[in-house]
Amino acid sequence: MSDASLQPEPTAAVPSGDDAGFRDFFALLKPRVMTLVVFTAFVGLLAAPVAVHPVVGLAAILFIAVGGGAAGALNMWWESDIDALMKRTSKRPIPAGRVTRDEAFAFGMALAGMSVIMLWLATNALAAAILAFTIFFYVVIYTIGLKRWTPQNIVIGGAAGAFPPMIGWAAATGSISLESVLMFGLIFLWTPPHFWALALFMRGDYDGAGVPMLTVTHGRPATRRHILVYTLVLAAMAVGAAFTGIGGPVYLVVAVVFNALFLRDAVAIWRRDEVMAEADNYKVEKHAFKLSLWYLFAHFSAILTEATLGRFGLGGWA
Repeated sequence: MSDASLQPEPTAAVPSGDDAGFRDFFALLKPRVMTLVVFTAFVGLLAAPVAVHPVVGLAAILFIAVGGGAAGALNMWWESDIDALMKRTSKRPIPAGRVTRDEAFAFGMALAGMSVIMLWLATNALAAAILAFTIFFYVVIYTIGLKRWTPQNIVIGGAAGAFPPMIGWAAATGSISLESVLMFGLIFLWTPPHFWALALFMRGDYDGAGVPMLTVTHGRPATRRHILVYTLVLAAMAVGAAFTGIGGPVYLVVAVVFNALFLRDAVAIWRRDEVMAEADNYKVEKHAFKLSLWYLFAHFSAILTEATLGRFGLGGWA
């Protein structure tokens, strides 16, 4: 598939950048995604077994957030052609004509460079290196290299979104550990069923834009099976994490409840066919997607709670 085949029709608005304002450049940062980046990085920072000065901690979270926003801006720069073809993204700053591609690229690159350098100065080289790799992975490997070519794009892209807690942990400890890898794994394994559930009832957008989502390339029955398999693996890992340094009784209760609910929905999705799904307007798939929005928040909140209790000698299994 060539980039040219995905370009908007000649009648589409041509970005001039003349009307660009603060809101437009802020929108390039993908603030909703940035919220997840900030929260998970914050949990990674506080869950680490090393006390961090509040000023250093705030600086680390700020620069991680800026780095995440830079990746979002560069993603929008490259994907402005397909954004113009999808209903849910057509009003973004570049396809809407409020910001030019060149402006978005310069903005993203400047923020990327600044975030990595400042995180290095504020914390350590390892945290900065992981942030730099995260931006590179998301923009070059995922967005430019693989998203338009493989139905495993969501799996690959999920890795980029899973790095923030590792960055937060590294900012505090200067190292990578089993606990930080487990937090990475939570996000990495959660991402495919989360987005595939969305793709089941939003397939029209991906069809029209030519994005090889699993629903498009392998069909919905295969997507339903993939959702179940990933959810099973995710549940095993999420519950198992309760017995590591980031877990404890509070986390175990949260993990058991939310993974039982997520598995229930995954099994229900697997058992359905398109006739059943269309008959109730994809009610089960939409429920699974909404539940998945709370899934990560609940797990990382539980990790944060265990870390906070641990400060008072009450967390974990001790």
